[in-house]
Amino acid sequence: MRLSPLWANKANNMLFSSISFLYYFLPVVLGLYFIAPGKFKNFILLVASLFFYFYGEPVYSLLMVASIVSGYLHGLWINRARGGRCAKIPLVSSIIVSIGFLVFFKYTDFFIENVNSIFGTNIALLKIIMPIGISFYTFQILSYTIDVYRGEAKVQRNILNFATYVSLFPQLIAGPIVRYTDIEAELAHRTHSFADIAYGINRFIMGLAKKVIIANTLGELGKVFSNANEKTVLFYWINAIAFMLQIYFDFSGYSDMAIGLGRIFGFHFLENFNYPFISKSLAEFWRRWHMSLGTWFRDYVYIPMGGNRVSKPRWIWNISVVWFLTGFWHGAQWNFIIWGLYYAVLLILEKHLFNKLLEKLHPAARHIYVMFFLVISFVIFNANSINEALVNLKGMFFMLDVPFTSFETNYYLGSYALVMTIAVIGATPAAKGIISRINRYNMGRLALSVFEPAVHVALFLLVTGYLVDGSFNPFLYFRF
Repeated sequence: MRLSPLWANKANNMLFSSISFLYYFLPVVLGLYFIAPGKFKNFILLVASLFFYFYGEPVYSLLMVASIVSGYLHGLWINRARGGRCAKIPLVSSIIVSIGFLVFFKYTDFFIENVNSIFGTNIALLKIIMPIGISFYTFQILSYTIDVYRGEAKVQRNILNFATYVSLFPQLIAGPIVRYTDIEAELAHRTHSFADIAYGINRFIMGLAKKVIIANTLGELGKVFSNANEKTVLFYWINAIAFMLQIYFDFSGYSDMAIGLGRIFGFHFLENFNYPFISKSLAEFWRRWHMSLGTWFRDYVYIPMGGNRVSKPRWIWNISVVWFLTGFWHGAQWNFIIWGLYYAVLLILEKHLFNKLLEKLHPAARHIYVMFFLVISFVIFNANSINEALVNLKGMFFMLDVPFTSFETNYYLGSYALVMTIAVIGATPAAKGIISRINRYNMGRLALSVFEPAVHVALFLLVTGYLVDGSFNPFLYFRF
């Protein structure tokens, strides 16, 4: 697993999986929130969210505030210009400002590097540190202004409510991408119940355990691979599969924590993952993985371009543009662009060449097909450069002068076999299915009512032990 240079600048961020968040920040915020009268709850959340962001990004907090003010004012302008001859001007202005912020802070050095490479110039890099969460809150602001323009959302005249929507700390730094229309009513009025709070706590703890116990442990295996003196074919495959599982448990665990925290505060965020690794096609995988991003590009890029209701060449163009943007959204590096275009090609081929063949295959064979191409994609995604991705792929396919396995590889395979097995099973709905069956019986429901809280308490204590004892606690999606 690579650790981007960004990590050096993110050490002070208040991760959900940190002692400072779990034992200081969150208890104080919850206490203030629930004792505050209803009309002050958004104010408490806003102040807490701004502090949460300021803790890790003091300077860039001003950028987020500027983005909030821009989105709020553009919403009012769009609403006021509705129906006029210049109705599109405020919308275009909103898009230019929001995307302008994103491009400048995330992609400027990438463009300079490529200009220097192509034209032999020596333009100095600005060495801008990317603000955490900018990709997420930019898309949230854009979804608001576009929906106001389309008439699908009412303009928000209360800047406190709008600022709360954009900066809401449970989903601020890494999503899911919450659309304004999804929580519009809850910004003005929301109810709280013990059932929702209990659900939120349980969901948060499960996400926390996924991230700290599984994802972090798999990340340690990635460090071992990077530092290994002798690489082997088997170790290349182990590393690729471990990273794929790591990023799933890292990001889906964060989404679980965000959804759980949102529920505690009375918000119902939509799901972001739906067991993607059980998919029988790549198209199905992308309906199950990072769903908030996929639906955002579908509704605000793909469909406005014509979607699939166009000629085949135009549809291929639409798919290519969407996946180019999806890859580029993930990072200012060529490997992300290639990763996006890789999926564009595969999805085009799957729809027009492989689809009929896939339907005839046994489900197990279809699953193997999906997993094979997913592993390749995550190797590309995880690389620091195109050359590194090629080296890792060559290592996996016997194209390097390395042995198939070694004592060192076998040792680490045995050491991490348990966590990888747990990760593979945990990435399926097997546990959910067992719990559902137990719930069919009265005795089963009674047993679960005692067993589940005990498990959650034990997991929370175990996570605390991990956090107190260990120091390896990155969050991969900070870099996006």
